[in-house]
Amino acid sequence: MTARPAAPGDGREAGTMTSPPAQAPGEDEQQALAAQLRHRVASQFGRSLHIRTLDTGSCAVCEQEIRLLTAPHYDLHRLGFFFTPAPRHADLLMVTGPMIRAFDVAARKTYEAMPGPKIVVATGACALGGVYPADAFVYGSAEEILPVDVWIPGCPPSPLALLQGLLVAVDRLAEKVTGLTFTAGPPPARPGEAPARETGR
Repeated sequence: MTARPAAPGDGREAGTMTSPPAQAPGEDEQQALAAQLRHRVASQFGRSLHIRTLDTGSCAVCEQEIRLLTAPHYDLHRLGFFFTPAPRHADLLMVTGPMIRAFDVAARKTYEAMPGPKIVVATGACALGGVYPADAFVYGSAEEILPVDVWIPGCPPSPLALLQGLLVAVDRLAEKVTGLTFTAGPPPARPGEAPARETGR
């Protein structure tokens, strides 16, 4: 800490030491969540996870909260999460907005371009179907078009709620990874060719 000259009339003498700022409410909970996320990403995947955000007609407030995760206070990158503009590099799709009908093809193409296993996170009240009912312009929720795995409520959800949602998403993705099976055998036959015979060793 450094000495701070007293302001006129504030009742303190010049050169007194200033006290450190008090911890913000929820700071301990945030640090605990961050530690859990960092540990699970490192232990379960041994690499970073990439997030693709998809705005399907939101008011952009949810995007602002998501953007805060990259600010120094939260610093999502130190936890092993990175945002990517390319769905082919993404493990996790964060969907915001009520899924307007003009976006359904783009939403499906984005999801199909992602390599498996993949996770879809409906983010915010609009994506969960709690704001706009289905009509001629909107589907009303992300689940009408995409297979949603995790729901994060809020209008908008706070960065802490987003971190909690990512913690659940990491566990769901880990379940999908452990459910994969790999078999050894001959390659599949091409159209018009006889299937390959497995040879003994």
